[in-house]
Amino acid sequence: MEYLKWSAFKQQLQASPGLILQFQYAENQWVDAAYHITEIKQAPITSVDCGGVMNAWTEIIVQLWEPQGQQQDRAMQVSKALSIVELVEKALPLNPNGIVKIEFGNSQFDTRQMFPKDIIIDGDNLIVDLRPDAVQCKAIERGGSCGTNDKGEECCTPVAEVKPKIQLQNLAATVACCEPGSGCC
Repeated sequence: MEYLKWSAFKQQLQASPGLILQFQYAENQWVDAAYHITEIKQAPITSVDCGGVMNAWTEIIVQLWEPQGQQQDRAMQVSKALSIVELVEKALPLNPNGIVKIEFGNSQFDTRQMFPKDIIIDGDNLIVDLRPDAVQCKAIERGGSCGTNDKGEECCTPVAEVKPKIQLQNLAATVACCEPGSGCC
């Protein structure tokens, strides 16, 4: 899946300030028009995957909230969303290469972070089509495997150290250096 970077997301908003900003979180399911952008988070992530490789990236998470009982005919204009972005970026410079996620939930849809799959202009609307994140194996994405590779090594287990062989000595044998009276004890 191709991830949308913050700079590209922001450019698409800037190109359509007069449109109405809509979010579709499932097939024919829309975030209520009374939604608020409650915060924008920047989350630097550092991880080590099952192949032992360290990974690092940044996520920019836009959180949406549907207030209970508040009715509104139209969602906010893109220009209002851009004013919120501007306010955030005065206090927190956002990584232009950060991966965009939209965080949303309501009483019928558990809160989760989703990716913008597509941004579509439809009449007066700028529609952000969201799709859920999925668990993935970075080892497989790098061309490796999750499980056993062609050498019989498992990527999901730590690399076993090869221990040197030690020559054992018979300590019970009579040794000339330690006899009574020799001063070795």
